[in-house]
Amino acid sequence: MQRVIWHLFAVAVLTCSSLAQDAGYSMQMSGQNQSHQPEAPGMNMDTTSPFLPSPHSGSGTGWEPASTPEHEWMTSHGSWDLMAHGVLFLTYNQQGGPRGAGKAESVNWLMIMEQHRLGSGTILFRQMFSAESLTSPHPGFPELFQTGETYHGSPLVDHQHPHNLFAELSMYYSRPLTEKISWLFYGGPAAEPALGPVTYIHRASGAELPAAPLGHHLQDSTHTSFGVVTTGIVIDHFKVEASAFNGREPNEQRWSIQLAALDSWSARLSLAPSPNWTAQYSYGRLEHPEALEPGSERRQTASIEYNRPFDQGNWVTSLVWGRKHKDIDDTNQNSYLVESTANFLRRNYTYTRLELVDKDELFPAALLHPSFRIGTYTFGGVRDLVQSHSWQLGLGADVTFYSKPAALDPVYGNNPVSFRVFLRLRPALNRVAH
Repeated sequence: MQRVIWHLFAVAVLTCSSLAQDAGYSMQMSGQNQSHQPEAPGMNMDTTSPFLPSPHSGSGTGWEPASTPEHEWMTSHGSWDLMAHGVLFLTYNQQGGPRGAGKAESVNWLMIMEQHRLGSGTILFRQMFSAESLTSPHPGFPELFQTGETYHGSPLVDHQHPHNLFAELSMYYSRPLTEKISWLFYGGPAAEPALGPVTYIHRASGAELPAAPLGHHLQDSTHTSFGVVTTGIVIDHFKVEASAFNGREPNEQRWSIQLAALDSWSARLSLAPSPNWTAQYSYGRLEHPEALEPGSERRQTASIEYNRPFDQGNWVTSLVWGRKHKDIDDTNQNSYLVESTANFLRRNYTYTRLELVDKDELFPAALLHPSFRIGTYTFGGVRDLVQSHSWQLGLGADVTFYSKPAALDPVYGNNPVSFRVFLRLRPALNRVAH
């Protein structure tokens, strides 16, 4: 099975390499290809990408600021528009305190997209892959206070789970109805329902940071759901959408597609008042999301994203709130996140992620599961060592501090400190993308 995974990943990488080389990296196509893309209602901006159903396209059907720069390869073959993007982190990760660990690891993902005009609209296919099931140390990426999913039938604690080989296999159809109104339909066997902000792996405010937020399972953990159907309406700068989906978390077979009944649902209202701002509120009910918990949960999220372009760089910031209500014991957990990245003088990046998260799964074997308010405060930076027409190679590092109740000191230590040092490889910046 590992040979099969590596073969699929190698095929995807070779496809992307050919995209990077085709048509001289395709940086000059903003003229002729624009005709393939119906204009999104209410989004009359010269920065509209010909490769996306909306200038605000983020992850799934979520919106991000249209002015956000994109690292991607783009080209056209006949009437098809093709795009690929992704990232590879090679990291030494040292988590502090008695529960910490130091390991070499790789966070990685790769997405390929194909878009074609269909009638008066466009159809977009996405395939996203990850080799993290092979590149994460067992039982997963060390991360203090992180919880969610399982390893060998036991809850994962102080580790982030790897992503699935098939992280997205989806179709997105968008069709204008009037000058300011359009209809969308989206879904697939591995896709993202209309629940939560743009997922952290696609969020520009966290693009330089290889670690998952501690609030991931309260905010955007449904970004890989095995079975999703979404429909919605865009009215000028607003979007209303609803999803039916399989709310169960992926199991430990990271190479499989685990289809089940579409018995969960969500709804989301999004707003994009300008190219630099987006916001959303979403609500959903997830049926039996956790493998080891029998109950269902209700989830609420709200978020705001802001991007400010400036000469030789940009500054992007996200504020995210997520709440999980567990029906089985009628309890709530909340998460609050501020995430920000500044790119300046082209090659330099500084970033921070600040979180407050309620955690009630740190001691799964205990009879009682008390909730603890955990704070994480990460500060880091990256310097691009190579910036070619096709690739960027950066060297980065960050450090994380924590706040926690004194009751956790005997287990986690008084003042644990964690750090990472990494290389980051990704496509070059495409400045005509948005």
